[in-house]
Amino acid sequence: MYHAVAAEPNEATRDLSVTPEAFAEQMAAIADRGLTPIGTAELAAAWRSGRPLPKRPVLITFDDGYEGVHRHALPALARHSFPATLFVSTGWLRGPYDTGGALDTMLDWDQVRELAAASVEIGGHSHTHPQLDQLAEERLRYELIHCKEIVADQVGTVPASFAYPYGYSDRRVRRAVRETGYAQALAVGNGLARRVQGPYALRRVTVRRSTGPDEFARLVEGRAIARAFARDRALTKGYAVLRRARQVRGRVLGTGA
Repeated sequence: MYHAVAAEPNEATRDLSVTPEAFAEQMAAIADRGLTPIGTAELAAAWRSGRPLPKRPVLITFDDGYEGVHRHALPALARHSFPATLFVSTGWLRGPYDTGGALDTMLDWDQVRELAAASVEIGGHSHTHPQLDQLAEERLRYELIHCKEIVADQVGTVPASFAYPYGYSDRRVRRAVRETGYAQALAVGNGLARRVQGPYALRRVTVRRSTGPDEFARLVEGRAIARAFARDRALTKGYAVLRRARQVRGRVLGTGA
């Protein structure tokens, strides 16, 4: 799971960004190890049909829709003929639906269409990037449906996959994503994606600015992932307690964000 690919990101995106040079080296590492990148739609279709996946499959995904995906990541992907999946928050992209909430320079829709034409699958990531499990039902459905409709209108293809903003979901959110028509959805979890997780809670591992070559090699080979993200998991558990308390309070007060 990538976010921004930028030489000089702003402070809001720095930790979850990678440099263009690091990204190019990471794609070369994937190629050198004989891994086979696939799209999320291909994964969903294979698992539903029972068809075998290619040898050593890996998903290369980007969240949000930062401009560097087009400027820096696309040339590196093209160099190896790698497919990837970009999950866009439609209200963050530059253009007619921009809500002004983006954290850094974002893609515009012409760039998104160019990515789609270059084997980058375009998936949904909500409209305004909220914590979906904190939303009341009407707002939740709006975020999912509006995002799907905008992607379909701008790209010409209905998005098959969805990624939860911040990785957050619960049973209600996952049901809404399924009922909106997405074939599968990706969380974070910092673990390997496995069929037992179900199609609407697939895990990914985070690649960030501090991810060095050795750590990246371990991640793509599925080694020592739990140790690499031990601190992240501890923080996530603590924050989950706080967020559940907020959910309960919101429902008692009749709000729900």
